[in-house]
Amino acid sequence: MSTFAVRKYNKPMKHINITIRGKVQAIGFRFSAMEKAFHCGINGFAKNNGSDMVFIEAEGTPEMLDAFVAWCHRGPMGARVENVLVEESPMKNFSSFDIVARDFVSE
Repeated sequence: MSTFAVRKYNKPMKHINITIRGKVQAIGFRFSAMEKAFHCGINGFAKNNGSDMVFIEAEGTPEMLDAFVAWCHRGPMGARVENVLVEESPMKNFSSFDIVARDFVSE
């Protein structure tokens, strides 16, 4: 079952959780993810999780999210992405995309 919500302009929206593993820290992955999210029209957040992982919650249209996830498989220059796990989750209606500290997320 897909988790969708409707935002203004009647575009179907969904929320996904993305876990990226590999050489993804100390290379600007979260900042680059925020830039890519801005260009894709995605809201949510990115945070480091453990020593070799970035965790992202993202909301947007399925097409926007597909483009963002494709980017997550590559990441920025210097990244060595080994695995990307994507799971659907209920909408949280984020209003921006943020980089957050490891254990803090403002909803």
